[in-house]
Amino acid sequence: MKFLRNDPTLKQRRQQLRRNQTEAEKILWAHLRNRQFYGMKFFRQYSIGPYILDFYCPTMKLAVELDGGQHNQCESKEYDAARSEYLKAQGIDVTRFWNHEVLLDIQSILAELTLKVTPPNLPFSKGEG
Repeated sequence: MKFLRNDPTLKQRRQQLRRNQTEAEKILWAHLRNRQFYGMKFFRQYSIGPYILDFYCPTMKLAVELDGGQHNQCESKEYDAARSEYLKAQGIDVTRFWNHEVLLDIQSILAELTLKVTPPNLPFSKGEG
């Protein structure tokens, strides 16, 4: 694949997804945007290869996916597994949450994400380690 990140052929779809966020995406984005979550830069609707990620932190190589009920169907589970394997092969850690988890308890979601982006998981800066 020529464009590993943000393939121009997916640009229109990424823009469409940003314009039509779910309520759960809006809530989580309010906490992740503008480097307000531990100074980490997150992008929303960022594509890696053929897949568009809900949220992506390039520093941590962390994808955050929010799933609705359709992800509980057999075909969706298989697609999500293949997608996660592809991303894992690119060195990207995929963390998934259900939409209702975000809607009901955003603090627990943020606590779990904190474990992913703070020491000892934080990558070393130049000259450290």
